[in-house]
Amino acid sequence: MQKPWLLEIEHQLLPQLEIYSEQPFEPVVVHYMPEPWKLLGSGNYAAVLMHPDYADLVVKVYAPGRPGIEEETEVYRRLGTHPAYSECLHAGDNYLVLRRLTGVTLYKCLHRGIPIPRQVIKDIDEALAYAVSRGLNPHDVHGKNVMMKDGRGLVVDVSDFMKHEFCPMWDDLKSAYDRFYFPWVRRMPIPDFALNVVRRSYRKWKKFRRTRGTI
Repeated sequence: MQKPWLLEIEHQLLPQLEIYSEQPFEPVVVHYMPEPWKLLGSGNYAAVLMHPDYADLVVKVYAPGRPGIEEETEVYRRLGTHPAYSECLHAGDNYLVLRRLTGVTLYKCLHRGIPIPRQVIKDIDEALAYAVSRGLNPHDVHGKNVMMKDGRGLVVDVSDFMKHEFCPMWDDLKSAYDRFYFPWVRRMPIPDFALNVVRRSYRKWKKFRRTRGTI
């Protein structure tokens, strides 16, 4: 017998959901979703939704034509159960049902002036080392993909952990934490425009560094 949340997904959500990938390097767009589903966020491959009756679960739906669901399913299989990661409870043809992680992303912590304790950085470091021990390659780990909950660190997005190339994002974020995250900065809200300037500057610097052959 199917679980109630699975019936809701397959008979109510998916038949009515309108999700598109309009630009290959921009987040997917949800044009329509049935009530009372809510959109929690979207990335370049998929959108994440939740139903208020099943608040401890999220559904990650891949947009038509976007790859990666097989790889992400395998990532969760390898990770198994770990306190810093979600778990995959069900895998469909174009969607995953995941245990919901709650908290505040490190990006939002900077934006709101919420101090990020070093324990959070340590937890994420240990979680990424665990992923490596499971034959995975942590990739695209940045401030919007990691989260803080009750002073502990969580890794939210593992969709690119099957990629093979080296990704310096987390190491660079840790370096910035050590070099620039002064005590007087920690409770100072940083405007979105300033964070976007930092993000765009980092992307240009990373591209320059790659052309110089240093990564």
